[in-house]
Amino acid sequence: MAPKTPAPSAPFEGFADPSMGFFKALDAHQDRAWFLANKARYEDEWQAPMRGLLAAVQRRVAPKYKGFVFREPKLFRIYRDVRFHDEKQPYKTQVSGLLGFPNPREYAEAPAVLYLQIGLESSFAAAGLWMMDAVHLAAYREAVLDKKRGAALLKIIEGLTAKGYSFEGGVPELKTAPRGVAKDHPRIGLLRKRGLATTFPAFAPSLIGSPAFADWVVTHSLEVVPFVKWLLTM
Repeated sequence: MAPKTPAPSAPFEGFADPSMGFFKALDAHQDRAWFLANKARYEDEWQAPMRGLLAAVQRRVAPKYKGFVFREPKLFRIYRDVRFHDEKQPYKTQVSGLLGFPNPREYAEAPAVLYLQIGLESSFAAAGLWMMDAVHLAAYREAVLDKKRGAALLKIIEGLTAKGYSFEGGVPELKTAPRGVAKDHPRIGLLRKRGLATTFPAFAPSLIGSPAFADWVVTHSLEVVPFVKWLLTM
C-alpha cells in the first residue's frame, strides 16, 4: 500500500525568526491574554513552517518506506497540561512535530520516522520508539535475543553512532537483566532498554531560518531508515 500523501501546505522557506523572539516574549508573559493577542504570529512564524517542513520531509522519505502507510504529520499543542507536569507555565516555548504511522494498538505508539523540536529549552531531531508498551517490549526483546536480528540492530546502531547519532529511550532502562536473560548476554545493553530512539547530530541554530534546513532533516532522516524499519518489523 502506498504511503499516504500529506495535505497540501505552503513550501518550506525556513523559520522566519531563528532568534526565537516569539518564544522569548511568550516565556516572559505566559498569560492567556498575551498569547491570544499574538497567536497569529505563532501560527505564521512557527506552525505553518513546521507543517510545510514535515510535509516536504515526508514526501522525500516516503519511498524508503514502501508498504507502510503514513498518518498525517502531527503538530503538538503549544498548551501545556499543567496537571501532569512539574513545569506550571501554561505555554510551551517550542514548536514540535512528528512523522510516523498509525498506532498499531490503542494507547500504543508506532516508531517515529522523525520527531523535530525547536524551542528555547532545546532544539533537536530524533526518530524511534521512546517508550514501549508490553507488547512492543516483548517483541523487541525477542528480536534482540535472536542472533541474526539482534546482530543486525547492533550493527545499525554502531554505524549511526560513528556518524554522531546517539541512542536512548524515553524511560529509564532496567538496572539488571530482564527476567530469564543472562547478565553477560552479548547484547545486554540493548536488552535492558524499555524504549529505543536515536537523536540526530546537532544542527546550527541559524540553519532553521534557511530552506536548506529541509535538506538537512531529509539527509538525516534517510540515514536512520534502517533503524526505524528494524523497529517497524521486529
